[in-house]
Amino acid sequence: MNLRFRIRRALSAVAFTTLAVSMSAAAADTWNMPVPYGDNNFHTLNHVAFAKDVEERTNGDVKIVVHPSGSLFKHPEIKNAVRSRQAPLGEFLLSRLSNENPIFGIDSVPFLATSYDDSRKLWDTTRPAVEDLLGEQGLMVLYAVPWPPQGLYANRDVNAINDLSGLKFRAYNAATERLAQLASAVPTQVEVADLGQAFSTGRVDAMVTSPSTGYNSKAWDYLSNYYDVQAWLPKNIVVMNKRIFDALDDDTKAAVLEAAKEAETRGWAASMGETEAKTKGLADNGIKVAAPSDALKGELVEIGQTMTQEWLEQAGDDGKKLIDAYNQ
Repeated sequence: MNLRFRIRRALSAVAFTTLAVSMSAAAADTWNMPVPYGDNNFHTLNHVAFAKDVEERTNGDVKIVVHPSGSLFKHPEIKNAVRSRQAPLGEFLLSRLSNENPIFGIDSVPFLATSYDDSRKLWDTTRPAVEDLLGEQGLMVLYAVPWPPQGLYANRDVNAINDLSGLKFRAYNAATERLAQLASAVPTQVEVADLGQAFSTGRVDAMVTSPSTGYNSKAWDYLSNYYDVQAWLPKNIVVMNKRIFDALDDDTKAAVLEAAKEAETRGWAASMGETEAKTKGLADNGIKVAAPSDALKGELVEIGQTMTQEWLEQAGDDGKKLIDAYNQ
């Protein structure tokens, strides 16, 4: 092998290595962010604004690509996708993890926190515990945003709890499943994307969810009634893989955390605006919107008291400390 050929081959190898490193760096700077909800959902719009903020604060060094509607990973897969570094960050409903630890489901205990002020107080009280639990799994909390207060939807009038007896009731977490059981309904797991088909085909007859979800899924096509029971305000949470975050330089870390803080503030404000706008939108499209009857409200509160007691039994001393701190 002559010298000229050896030099050419060496230069080619260097060029290939340089290209590979460059491509790897470019890929590392593009972060895929899987989220469960559609691109018109206020949570998703908030994530898009967060992504823009990060890109601007890092002078284009970090680009976050938001993947809506479970298009990259389905909702139940997102947490583990981030944990295993298949995606650097992602969003999911916090209370979906309540089977791992009841602390994750405290915001879905019916009638514990039913207003935005109470929900904020509950989050401020419980955030350190949530951060510790997720930190044990290699995840760090970036921000959390509540849904509007949860209301009751049905394809018929519901004046008392016994009107739900035997109905197929959509469940999206352990709390809604237990609520259905205590109301003598039949819990049925259905994701947001499948709501229209599930109701239209008779898989479900009723559900508790936000006015946002009802409006975005065009509930008027398959439901007739919405009762503004304001049962709880469940939160969506955005987490990042801690190893990926720890590997960032200090300026990039600061940029991400600052953008996350703004996203949480912006998201809470957007959620408040959603409540009024989307409730009105339901009525404008033909849904019968009403406050619950005194009988229904009273029976739901009784169910909430039962579920609070059950939650305290499951959560033990740690849960009691959180409830006591929240009630102070």
